[in-house]
Amino acid sequence: MTHRLSILGAAAALTLALAGCATSTPATEGGGSESAAPTGLQEIQDAGVLAVGTEGTYKPFSYHEEGSGELTGYDVEVITAVAEKMGVEAEFQETQWDAIFAGLEAGRFDVIANQVSITDERKETYDFSDPYTVSSGVIVTSADNNDISSFEDLSGKTTAQSLTSNWYELATEAGANVEPVEGWAQSVTLLEQGRVDATINDELTYLDYQKTNNNAGIKIAATTDETSESAVAVRKGSTELVDAINTALGELRADGTLAEISEKYFGSDVSE
Repeated sequence: MTHRLSILGAAAALTLALAGCATSTPATEGGGSESAAPTGLQEIQDAGVLAVGTEGTYKPFSYHEEGSGELTGYDVEVITAVAEKMGVEAEFQETQWDAIFAGLEAGRFDVIANQVSITDERKETYDFSDPYTVSSGVIVTSADNNDISSFEDLSGKTTAQSLTSNWYELATEAGANVEPVEGWAQSVTLLEQGRVDATINDELTYLDYQKTNNNAGIKIAATTDETSESAVAVRKGSTELVDAINTALGELRADGTLAEISEKYFGSDVSE
């Protein structure tokens, strides 16, 4: 963990390349609705329902088994457990990412649970719970590669990266030569073929892949010092609701539920 993100020039390197962590969050996107009033905790308790905005197409966080089965995923299970702790039922409204913040602003749902990363820009418009996902950027190499143990070691090496990702920026700033790829799966293939030395991606992507594939031929060689944190997003001013969610998350962390859900989807505890 010797790398410092000064070589990238900002925390942008940890604005995840995952779709659910995109940085575009205009409040008026998808219809230009005016902001709804902050969600009141008492209203939710009276209704017995916590309305949750989520994508439903974002594996392993929010998706349908076999494409048409029940809605499930890491975020789905976490917010369902939070709602139970609050004494209400989670009711999901599936919404495309591009319109999900507009839906929150318009009051279509009370919260967003969809790997929303906490950024200074977003905090100006929305309130956030305590994080329930913490992730770093990682360098992945073949298991027998002992030449790379830090980001500085990437200088002159070849990495496989999507040209539109923040990880491409990080690789080039570290002095790597980049082999363009369409995504993670192609990066792993090039690593296994020995055509590249490494690839940089989000730790969650690596853990999700290993949970399914258990590929002993690759490993994490280095990790960024900085982390990205994801949390439940609510309308600005929903203080009582945020407090209730944080209390629930605290109880779920203390009783091991968050760790259990993490292990189920990632084979590791990504909740802190």
